[in-house]
Amino acid sequence: MSTIDIRIIQGSAQQYPAADINIVIDVIRAFTVSHVAFLRGVREVFLVNDVEEAIRLRENNPGYLLAGEIGGLPIEHFDLDNSPHTFSLADIENKTLVQKTSNGVKATLLALNAETILVTGLSNARKTANYARQLAAGKTHCTVNIIASHAGDDDDLACAEYIRDILLGQNKIKLEDIKDRILVSRPAQKFFAPEKIKFDARDMDFCTREVECDFVMEVNKNLSPPRIVKKIVTQ
Repeated sequence: MSTIDIRIIQGSAQQYPAADINIVIDVIRAFTVSHVAFLRGVREVFLVNDVEEAIRLRENNPGYLLAGEIGGLPIEHFDLDNSPHTFSLADIENKTLVQKTSNGVKATLLALNAETILVTGLSNARKTANYARQLAAGKTHCTVNIIASHAGDDDDLACAEYIRDILLGQNKIKLEDIKDRILVSRPAQKFFAPEKIKFDARDMDFCTREVECDFVMEVNKNLSPPRIVKKIVTQ
């Protein structure tokens, strides 16, 4: 019988302890965006820490699309922002994305010290947790870091606790309770503030909705730069 040791870690500016599986969460909004992108037919998502690296990649590969944010806002000279609603309407099928964000991408690039690295928002959390549970079942002992990339905020922490609950087979946490926690979290508030006109409240529908699909988002750390790929799973 396998045993699972699970750590929930908050924040995107630290070195994470080694683990068999790292699950990096960014509900609002990076990995909700990535999930929508794959649902819309994107091939892969390169992960970079700075704007200059992203622009260099596009200069060498003119077909790449740059996406991301600084302080939650669009980046000058990028093709797309960090809005799942925007991505739901964009023509991105068979495209390669280059993603730069303040929390999720940053945390992932610090979390490459695991055999398996998965990223998710709430939209793909159950599928991700079930896949990680399947991987853990094949080991005598498995260590899992669940990384809530927003430090000190409840959106990613709520999702992390939901994933842990599923990983442990407890199924005690209700999805509706997680949605409620996300919607009242500090990162969500700017989407409902009238003065924050650059933040689209429609994004919150994507960030609080589970979407049935046949894949998880796994990070290939052996390529430079690391990239998220769509991994088809059977359960």
